[in-house]
Amino acid sequence: MIKSVKIENYKSIQSLEVDVGRFNVIIGENGAGKSNFLEALVLFGAAEANKLDNEFLVSRGVRATLMVSQFTQNIEAINLYISNQDNKSRSTSLIYTQDHYPHQLTIKRNLVPDLSILNNDIRENIRNVILQLPENIKEQFIFTSEEKETLLNNMMIKLAKDVENINSYFYSIRQFILYSPENTALRNFYREGQIEPLGINGEGLLKLLKVMQESEPTAFQDVLTCLELFDWFEQIDVPKDLTSLEDKVNIKDKYLSVMFDQRSANEGFLFVLFYAALFCSQYTPKIFAIDNIDASFNPKLCTAIIKKLVELAKKYDKQVFVTTHNPAILDGIDLGDEEQKLFVASRNKQGHTRFKTLTIADKPKSSTGEPIRLSEAFLRGYLGGLPKNF
Repeated sequence: MIKSVKIENYKSIQSLEVDVGRFNVIIGENGAGKSNFLEALVLFGAAEANKLDNEFLVSRGVRATLMVSQFTQNIEAINLYISNQDNKSRSTSLIYTQDHYPHQLTIKRNLVPDLSILNNDIRENIRNVILQLPENIKEQFIFTSEEKETLLNNMMIKLAKDVENINSYFYSIRQFILYSPENTALRNFYREGQIEPLGINGEGLLKLLKVMQESEPTAFQDVLTCLELFDWFEQIDVPKDLTSLEDKVNIKDKYLSVMFDQRSANEGFLFVLFYAALFCSQYTPKIFAIDNIDASFNPKLCTAIIKKLVELAKKYDKQVFVTTHNPAILDGIDLGDEEQKLFVASRNKQGHTRFKTLTIADKPKSSTGEPIRLSEAFLRGYLGGLPKNF
């Protein structure tokens, strides 16, 4: 799980460093740079996968234009730093090439070199160190050629395991996706995205539900439990045949005598179905983001669904970043839980994006000392994140 993030020279972010949790909520006025922060995480994952073409970035939610900071006339490298809960860190530097069209990002520096390069370099360095030792110590390192090769091989095996462990810690970031589900994609199951199992707009949901029903029964049951947030919901029938060409699910409203498919379903219901599958399935990314998670939700549902998603993120070991403009979302998070974080995005006088982390100590209180709900505090302007020019 990512513990801290540092971003330099990406869009409106000149320099930003922040400690993150398992479930991270970001608020702030329009244009404050919330999505830029999330895109930078996608960019880091793309660099890890060595796939920085625009098609790859766009398919994962990045607005692949003007990615380099424009605060100065000089084009500076985009620097990204990430560390995990075990204090293992990773860094990459990206430069925007202008010598050909279309302009593309290329990796300027990645601090974890390829093992094949390490292998030869370190072998030679070990030999040089032994040669420079004093004679009385060097005698202890006199081996037959066979013993010497065995020693070096053992050292390289250990090194390979160490580097492999570091790589495995950050492998999940390669799958980082910025989701922005859309009503049309969720209603029309025949649409396919560039990414499996779920596209950024919700494509592939039916196929994932089929797989979950077949191979992840516990997770699928948790999806159904989420749907019980809707008082009218009774059941949902997903085709059991994975090869079936049927592109619909049937939904039962307990007040109606006939079932209907997703094309006639409530929009908020489809969004909850998408989020539940995204959080519960082992086939979806371990780390991901959702832009405007409040879309199509009743305020009270906003609070309830966030509480449920926090629970699922812990159960299925997911790390999540979400943005919102709906105050009711904030009432679903617990600032007393170290795994839940609330950030307020804003821009300083130079236009640079900055983040403020709100803790339980920052939670406003009334004149009588009673805690004020975060939604109310947000609307009153106590938390920040609201426009100041009107």
